[in-house]
Amino acid sequence: MNRPYNFSAGPAAMPEEVLTEAAAEMLDWHGSGMSVMEMSHRGKEFGQIAQEAEADLRELLAVPSHFKLLFMQGGGLAENAIVPLNLSRGETADFVVTGSWSQKSAQEATRFCTAHVAANTQPSGYTTLAEPATWQLSTNPAYVHICSNETINGVEFQALPDLKALGCEAPLVVDFSSHVASRPVDWTRVGLAFGGAQKNLGPAGLTLVVVREDLLDRALPICPSAFNYKTVADNASMFNTPPTYSIYIAGLVFKWLKRQGGMAAMEARNIAKAQLLYDAIDGSSLYINRVEKHCRSRMNVPFYLRDESLNDAFLVGAREHGLLQLKGHKSVGGMRASIYNALPIEGVQTLVSYMHEFETQHA
Repeated sequence: MNRPYNFSAGPAAMPEEVLTEAAAEMLDWHGSGMSVMEMSHRGKEFGQIAQEAEADLRELLAVPSHFKLLFMQGGGLAENAIVPLNLSRGETADFVVTGSWSQKSAQEATRFCTAHVAANTQPSGYTTLAEPATWQLSTNPAYVHICSNETINGVEFQALPDLKALGCEAPLVVDFSSHVASRPVDWTRVGLAFGGAQKNLGPAGLTLVVVREDLLDRALPICPSAFNYKTVADNASMFNTPPTYSIYIAGLVFKWLKRQGGMAAMEARNIAKAQLLYDAIDGSSLYINRVEKHCRSRMNVPFYLRDESLNDAFLVGAREHGLLQLKGHKSVGGMRASIYNALPIEGVQTLVSYMHEFETQHA
């Protein structure tokens, strides 16, 4: 089957091998007589699926043993509330605002604590990152929050900040929703990381939380039991019914990632894909990317046509070439190519070829 290339920001493209495997197992998982979506989350069959998924993910991301892996629900938006409910103690948390998602995180946290904005790149149009040395951190924040890859604005931290080097002992909270599993993580700098699965890990419905064990027992009394990290950890993510089918599909994705060579191989591929697309944009007189080069995202590449009256024609032509979901987010306009792990380099090559063709036609 010759499938189009899907550049959606999420829910995003899935590895074709995974979809094929899931289709083959839809009615009967490994001779159990059940579809995975029919299984009890407390049964031995799903227990095997969940345990393998957790073990494979821990291996892939090289998560140290003193971190807990939690499979939760609600996506990144829910975690914007769940994190302060668990970590803020109702005190002050610091936020580095670098785009739409970190701005939402800071705003949501005001419901549960004092949200102090330590840095804000909005004046630049969210096209750069402020150097950590310039952040105006609180004296003793409960935690410091960053979004390490801004899906809408196309800004990415190429290295996580070292809070201790800034004289800050607070845990770093990282929303890594849109680039999790695309590159290695320096866990020595992280207290908690969270992300929705629907970019690189699997289908919508599953949320990953990786939390250091010493941060588990800090929840506010008003925190619902199902959102209390300690409760979820103590019950191996089975306190309430988890998103079972999403965990199953994610588990297949983890095995696919291992077959591809793990994080080192995926990072190399992602660098190559991003470089190919950025080179095409930078070498063009029609397209432009406004993000400073040192912090351009490898995962989400927003670009604009200098003549925006051509936008609709560009999108129509893209669809005719089998290139889907390239329209930019409504808040920023333009175009956006999300080139997550499952999008092969052939998809980027096809996009670049079409961009050259379109530019020639409209020169």
